[in-house]
Amino acid sequence: MQRYIDEDKLVSIITMVCRQGKIAHFSCFGTQDTKVPTTRDTIYRIYSMTKPITTVAAMMLYEEGLFQLDDPVSDFIPELEDVKVFAGTGVPPEDLERGITIRHLMTHTSGMTYGFMGNSPVEQMYNEAKINRPDHSTKEMVQTLATLPLANQPGTAWRYSVSTDVLGYFVEVVSGRPLNAFFRERILDPLGMEDTEFWVREGQGHRFATNYGPAQEGGIRVIDDPATSKFSSPQKFYSGGGGLVSTASDYIRFCHLMLNGGVFQGVRLLGRKTVELMTMNHLPDELMPISLGLTNLSGEGFGLGGAILLDAAAGGPGSVGTFRWGGAATTAFWIDYEEELVGLLLTQFMPANYYRIRAEFKTLVYQALIG
Repeated sequence: MQRYIDEDKLVSIITMVCRQGKIAHFSCFGTQDTKVPTTRDTIYRIYSMTKPITTVAAMMLYEEGLFQLDDPVSDFIPELEDVKVFAGTGVPPEDLERGITIRHLMTHTSGMTYGFMGNSPVEQMYNEAKINRPDHSTKEMVQTLATLPLANQPGTAWRYSVSTDVLGYFVEVVSGRPLNAFFRERILDPLGMEDTEFWVREGQGHRFATNYGPAQEGGIRVIDDPATSKFSSPQKFYSGGGGLVSTASDYIRFCHLMLNGGVFQGVRLLGRKTVELMTMNHLPDELMPISLGLTNLSGEGFGLGGAILLDAAAGGPGSVGTFRWGGAATTAFWIDYEEELVGLLLTQFMPANYYRIRAEFKTLVYQALIG
């Protein structure tokens, strides 16, 4: 990890490994900007590592009997009842063969997409509509989304998408609470995740890491300065798919909640069987293998809110059933239930596949296991 700092490829890195409930490794590298050293309290943009938290929020409502996984989303969000499906350029869109379900949202099989995963006609429509506008509420985002066609019929393809943003709005509708309030009251405060929020709290900006990307002339450049970042002030759009900032100290608590079957330090948020339901593969064989842009997720299926390792020979080191995901700024976590192990990597660099640091860190962790 230090090599990435020494070669000026990355500026701030945290690596953390817990085994059987104890910290086995914790290291901070570099600085959160050009002056302030990285610490366990450095605040990072975790982007899509928000998705498992949003899914836990929804599953808490599921346990309360407020919905079933295969209920139509339109029962709760009527705007999505009459969405159409793209059938080709210059061709009228198709009607839905069946409605989008809650399970579709959780597994990225809704037919929705992102505007940055490629250059298909539907993705171009997403970009033109500016789906994730920070000045729009989550409800306004869903209303805009309802005017756009799906890329495919629900349940017929795995396609990484804004589905978890829609799931976040679903949580708001079902619970009657804004997503940030539901998170704070039902998940973050009970787990002691005080620095995890949709923006950096007032007075904590000095702990917020700078986000970097590759420079055209070589080296790296600042792409999101904490002083001007959208994450430095309260947001109108609570993105359940990628809106949180967090720290290593906070996010490891969430990982232990999932490792321990829904309980952390005596606080139970989910039942054990619900966590097992989340961390099993929900994709039929015909939808695999899956890929994320140009990255083939070999040996993996998808559960509710994260990827599931099905074939360790194809998917790299780890045990079958390992639950994992990452974020756009090269953050990552995984939970290996067989080894009772959690791995966490935090840094700030986009795009996430520019370096192989996530795979390298995972390899280092598993080669160190001796018993």
